[in-house]
Formats: sequence, C-alpha cells, structure tokens
Amino acid sequence: MAPAVLIENLKKRYGSVEAVKDVSFQVEPGEIFGLLGPNGAGKTTTLRALCTLTTPDAGKIEVSGISVIDNPRAARKRLGYVAQEVAIDKILTGRELLQLQAALYHLNAAVIKQRVEVVLDLLGLQEYADKKTGTYSGGLRKRLDLAAGLLHAPDVLVLDEPTVGLDIESRFIVWEFLRQLREAGTTVVITSHYLEEIDALADRVAIIDKGVVIASGTPSQLKDKVGGDRITLRIREFTPPEEAEKAKNLLEPLSFVQEVIINNAQGNSLNLVVTPQNDALITIQQSLNHVGLPVFGISQSRPSLDDVYLAATGRTLMDAELAALGNRDPKAEKKQNMR
Repeated sequence: MAPAVLIENLKKRYGSVEAVKDVSFQVEPGEIFGLLGPNGAGKTTTLRALCTLTTPDAGKIEVSGISVIDNPRAARKRLGYVAQEVAIDKILTGRELLQLQAALYHLNAAVIKQRVEVVLDLLGLQEYADKKTGTYSGGLRKRLDLAAGLLHAPDVLVLDEPTVGLDIESRFIVWEFLRQLREAGTTVVITSHYLEEIDALADRVAIIDKGVVIASGTPSQLKDKVGGDRITLRIREFTPPEEAEKAKNLLEPLSFVQEVIINNAQGNSLNLVVTPQNDALITIQQSLNHVGLPVFGISQSRPSLDDVYLAATGRTLMDAELAALGNRDPKAEKKQNMR
C-alpha cells in the first residue's frame, strides 16, 4: 500500500527567503501525523505545496501514490485542506455555505444533500445549520471550516493550526473529532506549535526548524531518545553569564547529570538532563550553596517534545517563537501570502 503522503527533499524559496530547505517525511494511511515547529519554520509552506497551493522549487510529493506536481487535479480529489484562517461568508447560513463548497467540488445534487447532512452530524452542527455564520462563535466557525474540508470525503485531511485562538473546550471538541476521523480510517496531517496538541493527538511527528526536519518518530520514541528526567534551574531571576558557567562546570561532574545546557534566551537558566533519582534536587541545591550560588527556582519533570527540540537546537520552541516574532517582516509576509 502506498503511503497516504510522501514528501521527499522538498525545497521552496520566496525571493531571498529559503522557506523550506529540505523536508522529507511520509504519512501512513489512517494515522494522525503532526508537524511541530515554531512560526516561520516552514510548516505552512510544506502544507501549501502538499495541497497544490504553491509549486515547490524541487522535491517529490505524492498523495496515495499520485504525484501532486504532475497530476494536481487528481491529487486534489484525495485531499481536504483547512487553512489556519477560517474562510466563511458571514451572510450565509452554515448549510448554505456547505452547499456552496460542495458545488465547488463538482458533486452532484443528490451527493451534496447527503454529504452536507453527514458532515453537519459529524461536527455537531445540526442545531446551528440554518443560522447565519456571522453569529457563530470562534469554535463553531472552526468546526464549520472542518466540515467544509470533509465534504468530498478525502483520503487525507490537512489542517494548518486547527485550534489556534480557540478556548480550551473548543480545542478538546476538535481533538475528539480528529480522533474519531482516525478511527474511521481518514488520514490526518496537522501542523501546530502547541506541544500538548501534537503530544495528545499524533501517532507520529516530525519536528521542523528553519526549513529542515530535525527529528521524527512517535512522541514516545523522540522523548526516549533524549533520555533522562529534565531539571530546570535558575540561579537568579536573571543569572549573570559567569555564574551560569560556574554552575554548569560544578554540576556536570555529578554522577547522575548527563548534560547541562545554558538557555541564554531565558535569563541564562540551566537545563539539565539527569538520571532519575530521589535526591537529585537536594544534591544540586547543596552543591550550589556550598560555593555560594543561590537557587532562585528549580523543578524536575519527565522529557517533553520541547526537550526534544531543545536538545536538537539549543533553544525551546517558545524561544524560537519569540525569535521569529522579532524577525518578522510584514511586507515580506504579505508578498508571500499573495503568492
């Protein structure tokens, strides 16, 4: 059986900006596959290339064995795409909007009637179907957008940040719906910069940074590769670099410490990978106090996907998000979106 999605050596440049440098992954039929990474990592460009909305400069893209580049019309029949921004006409009712979308898919009248009722039931929208979409809450608008992406019963549903801006209850509704889709055999490809979302939903995940896949596997596999518990330590709220280095040199020789990383973006905090043991926190505090270094804050946890990202790049996803925001060029973004 062909992979539901196959992407090999994908590259895409916008002028001087290399949005996607070299992205490769494959998605198996009937799984939820997550693309995790900060804004500007190349996630959306990768999805737009997959969905025939932009032409890559190089690479191979297939959906169920069909080349997206050579046969885009056939590929689109297998794909459903829900963009990050909800696109609905506020003067139409939910049912009218779905009927319009179904007509754009060139479905015949009998199929349109049947499919509209199916997706309204799937997303719990029947009681809102005949109300104008301009009266919908953010969560309802997103659910309607998901319904529109499923009208033609695609093999693969592609979602770009499907829960951004939603409240917790609406996010959980979308999560449960995606799990039900998977159980019914639909393949789902989802991008997110919410760690807990990918961790909760994805069967497998690829982490993208600066246009390159830096890690891939199941969430458990990725976290197991990092190994050990994590300890986050602050000497002071904003630790001087020389004190952070002193603490690092002191802690690295401890028998249970596997690695120490100084996180410059977060006030020179220290991120430790340690072999789990009951007295780890006490031993660290005593070692620092012995040389006159205080402990402003310390915590211990199991590895997370953020730890995977930190180990691969030396910064957390939050750091990368903040860096991306600081480097944003509104004019360049507008030009890219117009393409």
